[in-house]
Amino acid sequence: MLSRARKSRIPKAAAAMAVLALALTGCGASTPAASDGTVTLRFSWWGSDVRHKMTEKLIAAFEAENPKIKIKGEYGDWSGYWDKLATQVASQDAPDIIQMDAQYLGEYAERGALLELKDVDLSKFDKAAADAGKTDGGQFAVTAGMNALVVLANPALLSASGVSLPDDSSWTWDDYRETAAAITSKSKEGVYGSGGVVGDASFNLWMRQHGKSLFTNDGGLGFDEADATEYFEMQAGLRDAKAVPRASVLTEEISAPLDQQGLATNRFAMGWVWSNQLAALSTASGQALEIHRPPSVEGDAMKAQQFYKASQFWSASSRTKHPAETQKFIDFLANSVEAGEIGLADRGIPGNSDVRNAVAPKLTPTDALTAKFIDDIADEVGEAPAVPPAGSSGVSEVLTRYATEVHFSRISPQDAAKKSIEEIKSSLS
Repeated sequence: MLSRARKSRIPKAAAAMAVLALALTGCGASTPAASDGTVTLRFSWWGSDVRHKMTEKLIAAFEAENPKIKIKGEYGDWSGYWDKLATQVASQDAPDIIQMDAQYLGEYAERGALLELKDVDLSKFDKAAADAGKTDGGQFAVTAGMNALVVLANPALLSASGVSLPDDSSWTWDDYRETAAAITSKSKEGVYGSGGVVGDASFNLWMRQHGKSLFTNDGGLGFDEADATEYFEMQAGLRDAKAVPRASVLTEEISAPLDQQGLATNRFAMGWVWSNQLAALSTASGQALEIHRPPSVEGDAMKAQQFYKASQFWSASSRTKHPAETQKFIDFLANSVEAGEIGLADRGIPGNSDVRNAVAPKLTPTDALTAKFIDDIADEVGEAPAVPPAGSSGVSEVLTRYATEVHFSRISPQDAAKKSIEEIKSSLS
C-alpha cells in the first residue's frame, strides 16, 4: 500500500491567528543585520537524527562560502513540526527558510505566508519538478528531492508463486488485478499478491489517466461523482479477485510503521509506495525489491500520466527581512553540487539534473536504482499535479477510509464516491 496518510493538520485556532497576524502587519521576525553586515537566517526542518546531522553539514558548507550569512537551525520531528510552524506564523515569528510539504504548501501560500522565490534558479530542473512548487500565485517552493509513485515487487515471493509480472511499460489495471490475484492463489497462507492501492496518490494517478485530476489549479475538485465511482469500483474489483488482503488486514496496514508493513515483512508480493522508500523497504525485507511503473488504463507508459512528487520543498517566509540572502541559501540547497554530495538522496533524488548526475556515483545501490528510475520515466511524466488547496491535508485519509469501507463491503462504490466528495468539499470550504 502507499505510505499511510499523514493526519496532522494545521490547528484551526492557530490558522485563524495566522490569518489575523498577516492581515495586521507586514513585519517579520528575522534577525536584523549585525553592525558588520552579517545576516542571521533561521531555518526549520523535520527529520531523523541522520538528517539533522547532514543538514548541519549543509549549513556549514554554505556558511564557508558565505561568511556574512549565518544559519540558525531549528528542527524536530514530523509530529510537532506543523503545530509549531502555525504558531510561529501566527505570532509573526516564522523562520526565514522553511522545509515545506505538498499538503501544506497551498494553505500557507494562499494565506500570504510564503515568499515568492523569484531569484532561485530552476533552469536545470525538469519542468514537472520545478512546477511542483508553483501555485497560481507564483513559485512559492522549490523541490528538495523528487519521488515517483512506483510498484515495488518482492522477487522471492514472485518466484515462490511461479507468477511472472507483465511488462511494466504496457500493463493495465486489469493486468495488475489479475496478476496479483494469481499470486495470492498460488502462495502460502498469509501472502498476498498486492497490498492496498489506496490514498490520494493512487486516486490522482487513476484520475489523470482518465483525463481528470484530484484538484484543479484554481483549488477545486478535478473529478465528479461518476469518476470517483469508477475508482471505488476498481477497489471492489481488487477485493472480489482477492488480489489484496481482506479489509481487516488492510486496516492494520494503514497504521503500521513502515518496517512492519506487508512489503517489509515479506507478506505482499507487490506494493504501491513512493520511490524513495525502496532502500528502507529492501533493508527491512532482506530482499532486493524490484522497482516497477504503476499500471495504466491504456497499457502504454507514455500515456500513464505519471508524475513527480516532491519529497519535501524549500520555502521561505514572506516576512523575512532578508529575502535576497534567504533565496541565496535555497539556491545553494537546490543547485549546488557540494550540497548534493552532502545530502545525496536523504530528501529524495535531486531535482537539478546536473546535481543528480554528479551524485549518482556516490549513491547506495538502492538509491542509484531509484535515481535511474526517475531518469527513465522522464519522457513519460505528465504535467505537475495542482498544488493541494487550503483545507486539503485530510483528503488522503478520507479517500483511504472510504476505500477501506468498500473493501469491508459496508458501502457501495457509488455511495463511497458521493460521501467522500461531500466530505472533501466540506473540508475545502
